[in-house]
Amino acid sequence: MTTDVRPAHGRFDDFRLVVGTKSPTAGGCWCTAYRDSSVPNDQRADYMRQQCETEPGPGVLLYVDDEPAGWCSVAPRSTYQRLMRSRTIPFVDDRDPWSVVCFVVRPPFRKRGLMHVLLAGAVEHARAHGAQVVEGYPIEAGGSRVDVISGYVGSVELFEAGGFEVVAPTTGRSGHRPRVVVRREL
Repeated sequence: MTTDVRPAHGRFDDFRLVVGTKSPTAGGCWCTAYRDSSVPNDQRADYMRQQCETEPGPGVLLYVDDEPAGWCSVAPRSTYQRLMRSRTIPFVDDRDPWSVVCFVVRPPFRKRGLMHVLLAGAVEHARAHGAQVVEGYPIEAGGSRVDVISGYVGSVELFEAGGFEVVAPTTGRSGHRPRVVVRREL
């Protein structure tokens, strides 16, 4: 199995395969919830197509043996409207960190540790675009199994394995589990 993480810039069709819904009117996120939650369901694909056409793109894609297998949303925090207005996820300082807000791994590729590969690729993508710091907002899983719906934000264990440190508590929750702010200085 060979893996490769590539920017989503110019790769909308691969992004669609990993994140998109089969029906354009389906209620899927399309990774717009943090960017602009006001985008109607039937316009989310076009919105993300535009994001994928704009440098540096909205995140990174994971390929396994050249097949699109996963997604990680990573971009400057200032580009995520929901984070900028959040009452549950605090700002740590006045810098504009690159934020890792979600992961998606297609079902045939799950349970292979690929979120670690995605996170490493997201950090390198941020570094290549001048990031000084990367942060995430994972759940405290406590070593227990996390369901797919709650785990889209990643776990503290995942981020710590990637060189991140817990820097602040939040009042946010995912799947009834507390979330924290983690950071990695670059």
